[in-house]
Amino acid sequence: MKQIGSLMNLGVIQNYKKYLPVNKNTPIITMGEGQTPLIKSTNIINSINCSNLYFKFEGCNPTGSFKDRGMVFAIAKALETKSKIIACASTGNTSASAAAYGARFGLKTIVIVPNGKIASGKLAQAIAYGAKIISIDGNFDQGLSIIRELSDDNNVTIVNSINPFRIEGQKTAAFEIIDELGDSPDSLFIPVGNAGNITAYWKGFTEYLKYEKSSKLPILMGYQAEGAAPLVKGEPIEKPETIASAIRIGNPASWESAIAARNESGGLIDSVTDDEILSAYEMLASQEGIFCEPASAASLAGLIKTNLINPQSIKDKTIVCVVTGSGLKEPELAEKQFNSKPINIKPELETVKEAIMNL
Repeated sequence: MKQIGSLMNLGVIQNYKKYLPVNKNTPIITMGEGQTPLIKSTNIINSINCSNLYFKFEGCNPTGSFKDRGMVFAIAKALETKSKIIACASTGNTSASAAAYGARFGLKTIVIVPNGKIASGKLAQAIAYGAKIISIDGNFDQGLSIIRELSDDNNVTIVNSINPFRIEGQKTAAFEIIDELGDSPDSLFIPVGNAGNITAYWKGFTEYLKYEKSSKLPILMGYQAEGAAPLVKGEPIEKPETIASAIRIGNPASWESAIAARNESGGLIDSVTDDEILSAYEMLASQEGIFCEPASAASLAGLIKTNLINPQSIKDKTIVCVVTGSGLKEPELAEKQFNSKPINIKPELETVKEAIMNL
């Protein structure tokens, strides 16, 4: 296929294969993941004590979340080893991504999801892509335990973030931020659930520094939901609860690497309440035009909290908030949360004018 100018997205493997463990047998596959927009704040920054604020909007990936970056490389490596079946446990986004890439590249996909704890948009994706979906009366952590055993016994490739190739793919988001800004930001604010993403970003930032593509490392500021904050509490949570379903995880698989990323960067892993998450969720949509899933807003909620508690720590800094997924993943929440509702009136000009005047 002929590339026209710079309009075609060749995917994260092709774009960054120099920095990935690619060999002659690794297929260079893509669904157009990566090259997501780094959106500069025009309104929220006016209430935040920093000089530059950006949102890395991962909702523009093919299945609407950051998971596609890691999934494409995990799938490429599965194809390299002639695997026929992939499997994952998921609160939603991983299942959607695995099912999509599995469908495109001829792999049978098995996903285990917690019954009643997965957003409708994410479940609809997995269904549409043809995955074998198993809903358990348990949580994500129990599902991941089952998947681990399944992959050991049946030659199934697990594509959760415990698969190291997922982390390799996801680190490319850090590369993109540096490529666009010309250097690392001063701080990166990021939601934390299973903790693979904060691990991946740190890997990307440190590797680009080693390759002299940047001159510094950012401080990593990770945020969990208060009801699902095992890294903050220092122990697993048996029954995590939060409206932010994508980070409703009680025992993160990448626990140790996330703590290492926090410590090495001189950063923080803290929690934000559901109310703080929902407030940031509304702000991103109404003030910046960025419609994200609620878990994604944990990064901005964390920045707002930091601005209130320690504004000097971000004064005159360049900050990036990672927005991990699209709001279309959870449409039912938007209907409940936002005040703007359709007005049902007669199809007459005067009636419409009157409705507009009363807005």
